[in-house]
Formats: sequence, structure tokens, C-alpha cells
Amino acid sequence: MIKERKYLYEQLVSLNQDEAQFNRLALDIFNYQYKYNEIYRQYIDYLGIDISALKSYRDIPCMPISMFKQYDIKSGSWNSKMIFESSGTTGQVTSKLHLLDDVQYLENAERCFSSFLGDYREYCWLALLPSYLERGNSSLVKMVDHFICHSKYEESGFYLNEFSPLYDQLNHNRINQIPTILIGVSYALLDFSKSLKDESKKVDLRFCQVMETGGMKGRRKEMTREDLHATLQAGFNVDTIYSEYGMTELQSQAYSDGQGIFTCPTSMRVVFRDLNDPFSAVDSGKSGVLNVIDLANIDQCAFIETSDIGLSIDPRRFKVLGRLDASELRGCNLMYQD
Repeated sequence: MIKERKYLYEQLVSLNQDEAQFNRLALDIFNYQYKYNEIYRQYIDYLGIDISALKSYRDIPCMPISMFKQYDIKSGSWNSKMIFESSGTTGQVTSKLHLLDDVQYLENAERCFSSFLGDYREYCWLALLPSYLERGNSSLVKMVDHFICHSKYEESGFYLNEFSPLYDQLNHNRINQIPTILIGVSYALLDFSKSLKDESKKVDLRFCQVMETGGMKGRRKEMTREDLHATLQAGFNVDTIYSEYGMTELQSQAYSDGQGIFTCPTSMRVVFRDLNDPFSAVDSGKSGVLNVIDLANIDQCAFIETSDIGLSIDPRRFKVLGRLDASELRGCNLMYQD
């Protein structure tokens, strides 16, 4: 098993955007996980899948994301180096992602970001993630903390509800022409923009990438991503709002540089399934349930059926429109409007 995993990880690191290369590795990881992941194997066997007939990652059955709430999803038997846990209201069962190697998680996060906006160290990171910081076991905080600690700019840092110091720091960065990413959970960015308006402060963030990670957490009324972005654009005087798409159960992140269109990194592809038939794929340009193939999840399960509704643009680009009605609210929840 150790040699098999080492080979798969080496292939993951060397991935480019070649579809055939991705497909080969996806099938190799599927066979590995069918062999060593008892929960996933039971699910595949229950479906009666002939695994020898699988020729494309698009045909691999994706495991319902709710399984991460019910079981410790592991490929093989090993001690967890770290456990990420999803957000949830009191009494709600949360999802957990067990990590065999947290360093490899961070290395993959670096690759995902660098394929989108270049070297993360070349930015000053200002993070407005209050609810995530309060939890202490958030994958998003782990990633952003890594980016902050290794940024070339000592001005990088986290903010809870300290809007005045954040405002001052943004002005400092603007005056000194420091390339900056302001990353925040949606409700906190809205609160920050509102505080500026209430205090009659003006901020021009055209020098800065404002990046939302989704999430209202019951703090505000849910809104579409289009309405969210329009409000933030007006509040921060920017033409574009960037977005990050990730979740506790995934190790890869997709990013958007506007219009809510996400692009997958090399380790990730998306497949959309019919709303009424989880085993029937939909064509590009149509909406459906978002299935994610995240090859960075070598040690867990790489094939996940989310409860997000989205629009398929192509295997590497997509939009997130909302959540299935029967699903529990999650951090990335947005209201779906047809």
C-alpha cells in the first residue's frame, strides 16, 4: 500500500491540464480506493458496479458527501495527523476530513492558488474569517494561515471584527502599492462594507483582489452570488469580486476571477448529474447536481457527490447556483433561483 500511495502522489504532483493524464490517474486512484477504502467499496458494491468496465472518470460513481458525517473516510488504516471539521449549528452533525499528511494538503493548496493568481507569497493577505477562526479546526483557516505566514509582506494577518484597523491597513497598502488579497467569508465582507458606509468612510480597493469564500452562517439573509457581488462591488468600489470554492471534504480549491465562474486546478474536475437521477450526467450548459473529482483526496475519497446545484460550462469550469432543498445549510450556501 505504501508504494502504491507514493506512486499516486508523485503522479498527482506532476499533473498538468492534459485530460488523458487526469483520466488515467483518476482510474488508478479509484482502483486504489476501491481496494483500501472499506466504506467506498461497500458503496460501489451496493450499486452493483462492474469496476472493470469503468473507462472514464466521468463514469466513476461519486459517494454522497453526507458519508463524511457518518464515517471516518479513510483509504487504508492510519493515524490522523489532523482532522478538519465543517461548521454547523449547535447539535448538528458535522463533516470531518481526516488527514494523513497536512503538509501535502498545504502543498496542494499552493498549487491550486498558483495556477490561478501566481505565487501566493507575492501578496499581502488580509483575512476576514471570524466564524472560521472561532472554530479552530477549519481547513480554510489552515490554508490562509499558511499563506499569511509565508507571505513576503509582514502586514499580512487575520482580523475578527476589527474593521478600523483593517481599513487603515488597506489604505496603507494602497498608498504603498502593496499587492493585496482581502479574503473573507461573505457575511463579514458585507458587514465590513456596511461599516464603511455607516461611518462615511471611502475605500478604493481597485488595487486589491477582494475574494469571498461564501457563507452567511445565519448572520444575514441568503442572497444569490450575483447580488452578493453587486453589493460588494459597490461597497468596495471594485469592478470584480473574486471567489474561492472549497469545502471541508475536499483538499483542492477552485477559484473565480469574476461572474461566479470557477476554474478547477489540475487536481480537480467536475461532473454534473441530473437533479432526479444521480447516475445520469448532464451536458455542458445545463444545470445539475455538482459532483467533484478531487484527486488530492488520495487518502480519503476522491469522488464526491456534493449537494450543490451548479451549471456545467466544461469539465474545468462551472458555476454554483445553490443547494438542494433537502440539504442542510452549509458555509457555501446561496439561494438558488432558476
